[in-house]
Amino acid sequence: MGSFSIWHWLIVLIVVVLVFGTKKLGNVGSDLGKAVKGFKDGVKGEDEKSPKADEQKTIDVETKDKSTH
Repeated sequence: MGSFSIWHWLIVLIVVVLVFGTKKLGNVGSDLGKAVKGFKDGVKGEDEKSPKADEQKTIDVETKDKSTH
């Protein structure tokens, strides 16, 4: 029960390709890449949106104060 050799990994790879096919595996890789990119953009987007949302609230409050006076 040692570590797997290169031949074990090669056989596993061949079985996976036979079961799923190369096109399906390519789609899985592409989908995974899009998911990671979307996650990064979402995390980056939240950091950028937070200050802007606060600024808009301040502008809205100032506008309401000016209209009541």
